[in-house]
Amino acid sequence: MKFTISSNVLSSHLQTVGRVIVAKNNLPILDCFLFEVKDGRLSLTASNNETTLSTVVELADCDGEIRFAANAKTIQDAIKEIPEQPLDIYVNEANMEVTVEYRNGKYNFMAQPADEFPVPVRPAEGSSELRIEAPRLLDSVNRALFATADDTLRPVMNGIYFDIQTDSLTIVASDGQKLACSTNSGISSPEVGGFIINKKPATLLKNILAKTEEVVTIIFDGRNAELRTEEYQMVCRLIEGRYPNYRSVIPKENPNEATVNREALIAALRRVLVFSSVVSSLVKIHLEGSKMTVSSSDLDFSMSAEENILCEYAGMPLNIGFRGPFLLELLNNIQSEDVIIRLADGTRAGVIVPAEQKEGEEVLMLLMPLMIND
Repeated sequence: MKFTISSNVLSSHLQTVGRVIVAKNNLPILDCFLFEVKDGRLSLTASNNETTLSTVVELADCDGEIRFAANAKTIQDAIKEIPEQPLDIYVNEANMEVTVEYRNGKYNFMAQPADEFPVPVRPAEGSSELRIEAPRLLDSVNRALFATADDTLRPVMNGIYFDIQTDSLTIVASDGQKLACSTNSGISSPEVGGFIINKKPATLLKNILAKTEEVVTIIFDGRNAELRTEEYQMVCRLIEGRYPNYRSVIPKENPNEATVNREALIAALRRVLVFSSVVSSLVKIHLEGSKMTVSSSDLDFSMSAEENILCEYAGMPLNIGFRGPFLLELLNNIQSEDVIIRLADGTRAGVIVPAEQKEGEEVLMLLMPLMIND
């Protein structure tokens, strides 16, 4: 049996799908890609038993149908070294020998039957369904990923929560110290629901969404979710449990509000963090008048730094401390020239939002303060 495919197309899809495969698998078959040739198309699948990712590629030519599994590392490493050209791939169905022929040569390797490759557990028939444009979903998932936790005691915090209302989709992640929240309006759903997707499949989803502008279909039940784009399909097991009421931790009244240039604040933070304590990475912010003072110090090494930034501030003079690297992460995940920092006092969470929100999207970041000695 023979089929023909572009080397670059095959390599690109193998690299994307191969991100699912983990270093140590319980089943040897999971170290392989599943190849399925049918109706002039090649389906490539990889799995780690928790998440299964598939893609479909149109073939230039084929003369039959076949299913086989091939070692992922072998075929990935070999294909990516071949310059762009058509590849003729022959599969001997009797002994599962695969021969790849290209312009200057060929190579052979042994495949294995595909019967042992696990079938993913998809959401049950009649499960909830949601549709959203890929760029909108990509922005929200990308923004939330940095805020996920790594907590064995609270696994629900290790993922991204999709909070589905009848007219909106809110994507949230939090590790207890920082929170990222993006609400997309105009996303209709027949019923209220939600699910938590783990950090690993969420990262895979980000890579898939970056390759398309199409609408993404999300089908989910209480245990599994399926996400479909035009080229890719991902089935993953969800984190079971109830996500905390994230809305209750967002302060409702923050009378002190500062508007500051995002890039200027990022630059100042990077400079003063050099002089902060390695243990706490504490950065102090003082707001008064039209000036924001950013400072840090390390008493053990008798060093300190301080910078002033122009800002628009409405409120009482205020001192607050944040963990510098966390604040930098929040600012780096906001797409806006200016940001608005809303504060109640030095002991309650600070809310950071873009000065200009995209149409149909509301972005909110939250960061818990550190205790400071005035």
